[in-house]
Amino acid sequence: MNKSIPKKFKIFVDFDGTITKKDIGEAFLLTFGDKETHRRAVSEWVGRKIGSSEAWNIMLKPVVYEEDKFKMFLKEAELDSTFKDFVKYAKERGDEIRILSDGLDFYINEILSREGLNELERYSNKAIFNGTSVSAVFPFQDEECKLCGNCKRNHILLYSSDDDFTVYIGDGNSDKCPSQYCDYIFAKSSLLKFCEINRISYFPFENFNDIIEKLESLRYRKNLKKRYQALLKRKEVYELG
Repeated sequence: MNKSIPKKFKIFVDFDGTITKKDIGEAFLLTFGDKETHRRAVSEWVGRKIGSSEAWNIMLKPVVYEEDKFKMFLKEAELDSTFKDFVKYAKERGDEIRILSDGLDFYINEILSREGLNELERYSNKAIFNGTSVSAVFPFQDEECKLCGNCKRNHILLYSSDDDFTVYIGDGNSDKCPSQYCDYIFAKSSLLKFCEINRISYFPFENFNDIIEKLESLRYRKNLKKRYQALLKRKEVYELG
């Protein structure tokens, strides 16, 4: 490919702790739910004893939702200050951005709407309200694998092909699987540790300006290569049908 022709990227980005400064779902559960219930469920989920859908409904059971208190809580939910610049950058260069979250739609939608980012395509789990009680349903759970409520891998495979240059941006446990199906991984926190332990190539980042800088250099690289291990992982899924 000629260096003068810039590449375009299919970008998949986590929400909690990646787009936002802190994990909003976790903060919501700790604020409105029970800390010990939360601790036990997270421990079992990270230990792969239960899936995230089961963990969510365990953690949501003691939650007492009060709309006024939630609105006050939401005011403290901050985006990474560089994310809007990143969205603008990607749009100007013809990249596609999709938010993939194993969190809940109601706080994601509220935050994106507040920040003027309502047009961003996103996929997450769905909250169900019944008075002050909250439960969740999981429209994007994989039929075979129940570890994640929202199978991010399936969205990646659906919205990209082996001809695309794919990018994954994340920080947490639910990002470990989907990141392996992308060519370029931007990682921090537990995703970064996972990549290091498993010898998966990645770029560390602190904010989205770091990602802009790296993508700009990749975009104009003459012989930009796809990640071979990602192609193999994708092939495995295709062969299973």
